[in-house]
Amino acid sequence: MANKLATVRTVADLRRAIATWREEGLSVGLVPTMGALHDGHFSLVEKSTATTDRTITTLFVNPKQFGPTEDLDVYPRNEDADAAALAERGVDLLFAPALDEMYPEGSVTAVAVPGIGDVLEGAHRPGFFTGVATVVTKLLIQSLPDKAFFGEKDFQQLAVIKRMVLDLDIPVEIIGCPIVRESDGLAMSSRNAYLNAEERASATGLHAALADIAAQIIEGGPVTDAIRAAKNQLLNRGFTKVDYLAVCDPESLEALNSVSGGARILGAAWLGKTRLIDNLAVEK
Repeated sequence: MANKLATVRTVADLRRAIATWREEGLSVGLVPTMGALHDGHFSLVEKSTATTDRTITTLFVNPKQFGPTEDLDVYPRNEDADAAALAERGVDLLFAPALDEMYPEGSVTAVAVPGIGDVLEGAHRPGFFTGVATVVTKLLIQSLPDKAFFGEKDFQQLAVIKRMVLDLDIPVEIIGCPIVRESDGLAMSSRNAYLNAEERASATGLHAALADIAAQIIEGGPVTDAIRAAKNQLLNRGFTKVDYLAVCDPESLEALNSVSGGARILGAAWLGKTRLIDNLAVEK
């Protein structure tokens, strides 16, 4: 049986623990999360424990990346269950700060990543990536790990963080880890818990639509036609709204009208009150 995972709630205690590890010459990996952990998160933990000596997982539901009409109040939370699962997987420390520890009264500084943070998710969720970039910058500076691990399911978020770390000279290697999917192809997400049975059956349509776009591109079909057909396919499968389907350069996320090499297909769509995102790499 795994031991109870040590939990710290202040930056001072976090740094004290890391300083002890550094004195012993140990490397440190960081896995930032908002909790409600699933196998996607655990794949990041597994990568960290396999490649660093000590692993920290953070648990903080960051209010700055939720819009006024989004699901902050009902976002799933179960710290005890998350901590137990992390202990079983060899995590060495859980950093679970309170809101006023991360954002003390009077704090006003924010980190924005213009351009790459303004399109796709950034266009549909204004301020989202500023919230993400701000909290991730703080977590990286608070812990200064050797490596930090993020899932490719949030592909644009990963691109934003890589750009931010490069621009701000933060000495941390950012590691992107593959999407973990359910057996029917649905990308694992904490928000999947919001889906009712009928919506869950339809949810696989997003990944299928991205795969169809990829297949048409590989066959030489026009990008615009492939996107139009995929959007109709989603609406016919029960999705209530499609925020975007886009074929993009995998580095800049600039939209591509034609594909001659590698690209990333990204999509966001609604099933009732639940918003799903997914992405897929394509090589032509």
